[in-house]
Formats: sequence, C-alpha cells, structure tokens
Amino acid sequence: MNKHINDNPVLLESYDELITLISNCSDKEFLKEFFGCLFTQGERTDIAERWQIVKELKAGTTQREIARKYNMSLCKITRGSKEIQKPDSAFVKMLDRL
Repeated sequence: MNKHINDNPVLLESYDELITLISNCSDKEFLKEFFGCLFTQGERTDIAERWQIVKELKAGTTQREIARKYNMSLCKITRGSKEIQKPDSAFVKMLDRL
C-alpha cells in the first residue's frame, strides 16, 4: 500500500473524512480524548512543538533563539519558517485566528 496520501485515493478520502469530522466538532475535551487515541504521546508532543515553533516565528523570535529555548535542531524550525513565509500560508491564517 502506497503511504503517500496524495498518491492514494483511499488514504486521501480517509484524511478528508477525518478533517471534516474534526472541523465539525466543538467539544475540546472530546477532541483531546480523540487525539489521545489517534496519536501517540510522541506524535502529540511533535504536533504541539511544531505549533509552538510557528507561534514563536510569527512573534519574531529568531530560529536560533527558538532552537536554544526549546533545545531543538534548526532543521526542525526551518520547515516552519518556510511555511509561514509562503503566500497565503495556512499557518499564518490559523495564527491570525488566535
């Protein structure tokens, strides 16, 4: 089975279905429970870490400062930096909702 979502119609349909279900749920505690079932502790930590990175970048914190502050590699931070610099960045749009 191909593991690239865009190359696999079954996975793409499943992903779209999941996005729809999550977007229609307003129960924060239930979503925490659901994410606890769906993702491992490490995956939840990675998600939270990535979100913290983009918040820091948007606030003007340098990549080196973030790396020092959170003890992480610049490579991990660079991905977030590239994403928030894209025109119509979904990260920036989501951050603007805070």
